[in-house]
Formats: sequence, C-alpha cells, structure tokens
Amino acid sequence: MVGDARRPRSGRSGRARGTVLGSRPAYSVRLPPPRAEPEAAAERTVPWLRVAAAYAWRLILVGAAVYGVFSVLGSFQLVAVALFVALVVTSVLRPPTDLLARFLPRPLCVAVTLVGSIVLLLGLLALVGGAVADESGRLASEFRGGVNRIEEWLRRPPFRLGPGALSRLQQQVTHYVTTHRSALISSAAGELGRVVELVTGAALALFASVFFLHSGERLWAWARDRLLPSGARPVWDRAGGAAWRTFAGYTRGIIIVAATNAVLVGVALLVLEVPLALPLTLLEFFAAFVPLVGSPVALGVATVVALAGRGPLTAAAVLVLIVVIGQLEGHVLHPLVMSWAVRLHPLVVAVSVIAGSIVAGVIGAVVAVPLVSVVWAVLNALRAVPP
Repeated sequence: MVGDARRPRSGRSGRARGTVLGSRPAYSVRLPPPRAEPEAAAERTVPWLRVAAAYAWRLILVGAAVYGVFSVLGSFQLVAVALFVALVVTSVLRPPTDLLARFLPRPLCVAVTLVGSIVLLLGLLALVGGAVADESGRLASEFRGGVNRIEEWLRRPPFRLGPGALSRLQQQVTHYVTTHRSALISSAAGELGRVVELVTGAALALFASVFFLHSGERLWAWARDRLLPSGARPVWDRAGGAAWRTFAGYTRGIIIVAATNAVLVGVALLVLEVPLALPLTLLEFFAAFVPLVGSPVALGVATVVALAGRGPLTAAAVLVLIVVIGQLEGHVLHPLVMSWAVRLHPLVVAVSVIAGSIVAGVIGAVVAVPLVSVVWAVLNALRAVPP
C-alpha cells in the first residue's frame, strides 16, 4: 500500500520528471523554409565591371577636385608663380644660409645669401649684355654673309629655290609689318602690363623667400597647429617632409644638370667659334629647366646661329652636339644626379611636360615635373608604415 501510494499517478495529473509546474507543454512546429531574396543588381554584374565602376566615380571626384584647385591657381597665377619661385630660391639658398648660421645671426645670413645671389645674377646678365654689345658690329656683317650663304645653299639641290624666292619672302614680311604696324604696337604696349606683373611677381617672390629662409619651420608649425587637429599632425608632418625633400632635391639636381649642360655647350661653341657663344650658353642653362624639351630647343637656336654665322659644316657639328648632349643628359646626368631625389619613368616625365605646357604654357612645362614628383613622394610617404 505504501508502495502504491508513492507511485505517481498516471493521467493528466501525472507529470514527467524534470518538468516545472506552471510551464506549458512544448510543441514542435515546422517552420517554412526561408524564401530566397532576389539577387541584387550589383551582384549580377561581372566583378571587373563593379571594380571599374567603383574606381570610375572616385577618379571623377579626384579629377573634379584637381580641376578646381588648378582653376583657383589659374585665377591667382601671379601669386602661385611667385610662391613657386620663392620655394625654388629657398631650396637653393637654404644650405649656404644654414652654413653661415653657424657663425652669424640668422637674419644677417639671409641678407648675405639673397644679396649675393642677386649680385651674381645681375653680374652674369651684364657680362652677357657686354659680350653682345662688343660683338654687335662683327655679328651684323657675319649674319649678312650667313644669309647670303643660306640663299646659295637653298638654290642648290635638293631645294632648288629660285633666285627671287627669298627676296619675295623678305618683301612679304616687310609688307606684313608695315600693314599691321598699329596692331603690333598695341600688342607691344599690352606687353608692358606683363612687364609690370613680372616685376610685381619678382618682388613677391623675394619677399616670400626672406621669410622662408629665416623661419620656414616656424611658418609650417604655425599653419599645422592652427589648421589641423592634433591627430592628423604627425601624418601631415611626414607628408610635408617628404614633399620638401623631393622638391629641394629636384631643384638642386636640375640646377646641377643645367650647369653641366651649359658648360659643355659653351666649351663646344667656343671651340667651333660660333657667334654669341656666351648668350647661347646662358640660354642653354635656363632652357634645361624644362626636361627633355628645353635643351634641344636651345641647341636648335644655336644651330641656326651657327648656320648663319659659320656655315653648314659648323651647323652640322652643332647638330651632332645636340645628339651627344641629349644622350649624355638622358643616360648619365639624370640617372646619376636625380635618382636620389626623383624616381620617375622618362615616359611620365614626357607626359607631364606636355600636359603642363598644354595647361599653362611654359610655366606649366617647368612646374609639371616637380609637381608630379612631389605628389608621388607624398603618396609613398603616406603609404609607408610610420616608425
């Protein structure tokens, strides 16, 4: 009886062991399988098309930003060119200024380097002007004889020009100048405004160079602390340091290359007894600042002068000089001098020069390569892991 009393009763009042009073019985419910959502339109496209579209709209945004920056710089072209010249002057004169700062006060070092460089440049221009003035009489007679030799050369095969062809061409040029004299005078008067802008830009470049040489680091630190949040300052310091090292290295390297080319050209022109050897040497120096294009153009001018002053043989020798110096510059000087500062493929340099000349003429051709070099250096610096 006791065992029967302890035995649990069967039926509705009986509960399985482990159940809790008040709990509802569990039921197994079979849910319907989830419906497959329709595939998104982007997932139905091929992967390379999705990647191309993603890059395309990003490139459009970057292109719009770059176009906006260049539009603003175009509106303030005088200021932008003056600041660029000031950076060039700073990159060249900064090493001697730092060297003098070990012995003299910093403001005095800045004054000495700037005044010394201006005196050196003016002395070089005065030397060239004096050489042209001394040789003006002899050059006039040589050029008249050179024009006659060119006429005789053009009458021979393969040109076979008639005896009056060059005379008619000269008469046409004279008639054009006489007919359009007023337009030429007005355009020359309009160039006076360019001269005023040039003087203003030179004054602004000199003024900015003084402050860049004296306290360039403090200017950068002030702009960084005032314009950037504290978390972004180390990144901008790294990018700014890479940009300045690349720009200064490119400027010093291109000056070394230009000076070497000018010395080689000057010696060759003096040996060949080409007229205006010193002015042509100075033209070669300044033309070398336009990579791949400036040096051949300057030597082409020297070839024309050699043809008029010394004859076809000397002109042919100058043409050979163009090829030799071009090969020397492209395969020896640029890889040796510029490799530590700028590592750009020659195709990138050529495309940059042409694109810069299309956008902003001669100024764009000069600025294009250092600008591309600085952008590439900044990207590499930001991609690298900071120490």
